[in-house]
Amino acid sequence: MDGETALAWVDNLILTKTGEGLNSLQKQILQQVWQGHKYPEIAAYCGYTEGHVKDVGSHLWRVLSQTLGEKINKINCRAVLERCLRTSKDRGNLSISAPLVKGDWGDLHAKPNFVGRTEAIAHLDRLVSLDSKAIVIQGEGGLGKTTLAQQYLQSQNFEVVLELLVAKETQNLTSAERVVEEWLKQDLQEEPGLEFGVTLDRLKRQLQTRRIGVLIDNLEPALDRQGRLIASHRSYVELFRILTDPKVQSVTLITSRDRLCEPSLNVEHYRLPGLDLPAWQQYFSYRQIAIDLPTIQQMHQAYGGNAKVMGILCGTIQADFAGDAIAYWQENHTDPLAVTDLKNLIASQFHRLQTLDLPAYRLLCRLGCYRYQDVAKIPTQGILNLLWDVPPQQQRQIMTALRDRCLVEFQQGEYWLHPAIRAEAIARLRASDEWIVVNCKAAEFWTDSVATIDTIKDALQALEAYYHYVEINDFELAARVILKSRNNQWGQFLPLGGTLYRMGLIQPVLGAITQILQNIQSTPCLGELYNILGDLYWTAGKIHAAIECQEKTISLATQSLGILEFSQGDRYKLYYLKMLEVDSLLSMGLYNIDLWELETAAELFQQVIDLAQNTTHHRWAEKASVCLALVNSYLGGHQTAYSLVEPIYDSIMSELNNQSGSFAYFVQILGQTYINLGNREKAQEMFSLSLADAEKSHYLQIKAKTLSGLAESDRQQSLFKLAINKHIEAIEILEQIGAKCDLAEAYFQLGLTYISMKEFEHGKQNLERSLQLFTQMNAPRQVEKVLQAKIGA
Repeated sequence: MDGETALAWVDNLILTKTGEGLNSLQKQILQQVWQGHKYPEIAAYCGYTEGHVKDVGSHLWRVLSQTLGEKINKINCRAVLERCLRTSKDRGNLSISAPLVKGDWGDLHAKPNFVGRTEAIAHLDRLVSLDSKAIVIQGEGGLGKTTLAQQYLQSQNFEVVLELLVAKETQNLTSAERVVEEWLKQDLQEEPGLEFGVTLDRLKRQLQTRRIGVLIDNLEPALDRQGRLIASHRSYVELFRILTDPKVQSVTLITSRDRLCEPSLNVEHYRLPGLDLPAWQQYFSYRQIAIDLPTIQQMHQAYGGNAKVMGILCGTIQADFAGDAIAYWQENHTDPLAVTDLKNLIASQFHRLQTLDLPAYRLLCRLGCYRYQDVAKIPTQGILNLLWDVPPQQQRQIMTALRDRCLVEFQQGEYWLHPAIRAEAIARLRASDEWIVVNCKAAEFWTDSVATIDTIKDALQALEAYYHYVEINDFELAARVILKSRNNQWGQFLPLGGTLYRMGLIQPVLGAITQILQNIQSTPCLGELYNILGDLYWTAGKIHAAIECQEKTISLATQSLGILEFSQGDRYKLYYLKMLEVDSLLSMGLYNIDLWELETAAELFQQVIDLAQNTTHHRWAEKASVCLALVNSYLGGHQTAYSLVEPIYDSIMSELNNQSGSFAYFVQILGQTYINLGNREKAQEMFSLSLADAEKSHYLQIKAKTLSGLAESDRQQSLFKLAINKHIEAIEILEQIGAKCDLAEAYFQLGLTYISMKEFEHGKQNLERSLQLFTQMNAPRQVEKVLQAKIGA
C-alpha cells in the first residue's frame, strides 16, 4: 500500500467528516507510525517532546476511530487503514480532492535539502576536468550556491577542505593575511610566516603537494562596483593568484552574487540556474506537503525556482497553514513583490512572524548579532543565551518554531542564518532598542564558553566576544576580552592575546589591539595592551617598535602606581601594575640581547632583580637572574655568571616540577648559559628538559632555540655532523614560524660550525644570511659581530 496515497485519503476523509484536515504534526506522526517508528524516534524527528507527541497521537487515534467507526491505535493503525482504503477503492469511493505530486516516501529520517543539482555537478565536473583551478558559482541570493559548493567538495574526497566564510558586511571583512594564517595553523598543521609572502609560499607548497578543496563563500562584500576586490583588501588578489596557479592540485569554489572581474586572475564563472519544477516537486514530497500540479507550477514560476524560497515556503505552509499549500497560495499569490524577490519574501516572513509569534521574531532578530565567520555555527547554548527574558520551559519551543519555518539553518545541535536572513535580522536588530544588550549577552556567552585554551578553536571562540563589544563601541570591554587570563596548553595563566600569539596566530591579536588602542582610556588596560603588542613586534623582528611599546607600558604603569600608592589603593591593582613594570623591563632586556646591546640588557635585568627580589613578583627576579647570567657569560664575566646561576639552579628545577612549559623558555636560556661557561653536562640537562617541554606543548620557538644550543655544544666537542643536523632543523623551524631574531642567530651559529669544519665557503654563506637579517632589524652591534666572524674566516 502506497503511504502517500493513504495519508492523502485519511486527510481528505477527516476534512470531509470534521471540516478540518490533519495538521503538520499529525501528518508527521501518521507517516512515522506507518513506517513502524516508535514515539521516542518520532519525537526526535519532529523536534517535540515525547510526551507532546504521545498526546497529539492519542488525539489523532481518537479522531480516526470516530471517523472510521472502529478502534484505532498506534499498533493497528496501518493494518486498519490499509483495509479501509482497499474497501473504499473496491467500492469506487477512493477520492482525493486534488491530484497529488508523486514522490518516493522513503525513509523519513533522510530529509534532503539538496535536490535537482545533477546537471550543475556535471558542469563543475567538466570545468575541473579541463583543469580549471578556481570556479565562481554566481547567482542571486537563495539559489543554493553554498550548498552546491559544499556538496561538490565533500564528494571529491579531498584530503582537507579549507573554508572561508566572507563577512556578511564589508566593514567586518577578515584580512587575507589572517585567513591564510588560520588555514595553515588550524587545517594544515603548518606554522605561518610573519610576512604574508612567506605565508603564501607555504600555502602554495601545500596546494601543490596535497589534494585540497577550497570554498570561499559569499565573496560579494569584498568586491566593488566593477567586480574588483576593494582597495583595503587587495591582498586577496595575491591569495587568489596562488589558488589559481596551474601547478596546484587544489580546486577552489567561490560563491558570489556578483561577477569577479580581476584581469590578472584566471577564474571560470558558472551561472547557477534556479531549480527546475521536478526538483520542487521532489522537495515538497519529502517535506510531506500535498500540493496539486497547477499550484506548484505557479509557485515555481513566481519564485524562479529559488532554493531558499522553496524551503521557506514549505516551512511556512507547515507551521502556519497546517500543511495546506493551496490555502497558503490563495492568500499570497496576489502580491507580486512578495513572490518575485527573495529580500521582499524574507521581509514578509519577518513581518508575519512578528504578528504570529513575537518571541520567535525577537530571537530571529537577535541571532543577527552573531558573525558566523571564524565560528560559523552557534551551539544551542549560544541561542539560549539570547532568550534571557523567556522562561526556560518555553525556550526550546521558540527555537523549534524558527526551525519549522526554515528561518534558521540547523545541524547536529548547531545553528546559523542564511546570509539573506541574517542581513534582514541584523538590520532590524540595529534599529531596535536591543542592539546593545543582545551583543553583550552574546559576548558573555563566548567568554563563558571557554574555560581553558587548549586549541586554536578555543582561542578563536574566546576572541568572538571582542567583536561584539566593538560593534557597540565598548572598547574597554573589548580590551578586557583580549586581556582575560586563562590557563593554556603550556600550563601558563596568560591573557588571551598572549596565548594567541604563542599559538602563532599573530594577525588576529595584532588586528584586534591596533583597532581599539586609540580608544582605550583605562591606563592599566592600555599598559597591558602595549605589553602584548611589544612581544608581537619582537617576534616579527621589529625590535625598536617593541621597545617603544614596553616603554609606554612602564610609563603608564608607574604613573598609575604613584596614584594608587599615594591613596593606598587596591592591593591587587598595585600587584598588577608592578607586575606590568617588571615584565616590561624583563622583555626589554631580552629585546636588547637580540640587538646585542648586552650592557643595556644587563642594566635592565638588574632593575628587575632590584624591584622584584623577595617580593610577590620574585618569579620575575628569578627569570631576570637567569638572563643576567647569560649576558655575563657573553661578556666574559664567568665568575659573576656562576654566582647567579648556581643559586637558582635548584629553584629552577623545583619550578619545573610544577610549572610544566611555563618556565621552559628560561630553562633553555639557562642551558645556553652553561654552554658559554663550558659546563656541557648541566647544559645538556637543561636542554633535555626544555626540549621535552617544547615537544610536549608544541612550543616551536623553544624547540628551535634549544636545538641551536645543542648544536653549539656538539661543535665544541667537534661532533660536526650532529651539530649540522641540529642547526638545519632549528633553522627550518624558525623559518616556518618566522622568528627573525632567532633565525638570524641560528644562521650565525651554523656559519661558525662550518668555519670550525674548515668549510669556509659554506660558513661565509650562512654568515651572510645572518648579516642580511640583522641589517633588516637595524641591529648594528649584531652586524658588527657577524662582520668580525666573516673577517676571521
